[in-house]
Amino acid sequence: MRLNKSTDLALRVVMSLTVTGEEPSTIRKIADAMRVPYSHLTKVVAHLQHLGLVETRRGRGGGLAITAAGRRASVGGLMRRLEGDGEVVDCEGATPCPLNTACRLRGALRQAQEAFYASLDPLTVEDLTRSPTGPVLIGLIGRGA
Repeated sequence: MRLNKSTDLALRVVMSLTVTGEEPSTIRKIADAMRVPYSHLTKVVAHLQHLGLVETRRGRGGGLAITAAGRRASVGGLMRRLEGDGEVVDCEGATPCPLNTACRLRGALRQAQEAFYASLDPLTVEDLTRSPTGPVLIGLIGRGA
């Protein structure tokens, strides 16, 4: 299984904001530190804001901050929300699989995907930022700089 790029970025954003604490960061600063396009990260942050994990403040002294819900968010739950309900394989796409009616692969992969998410359910975003990760993130994006 491979995560969507936007899921990967979203996890990195909430981790970065958890480490910076009360000091707001900016999309530009995080995009530069992660070496990703600003426009793409803007969409990811908008989605995180919609989920209630990140808040944005405009103007001088504004920026991004993690919410309490964002800090406590289950990593498995967050990934389910970010990745959506998509299947690991597309059995009914433009060219449907001829084995679709008798195949057990789809069910087995769905079960494996859920086991993957379930293994991450006990972890929170805050858990992911404990040492050694936290100091590395601070070095990349700084603290309020």
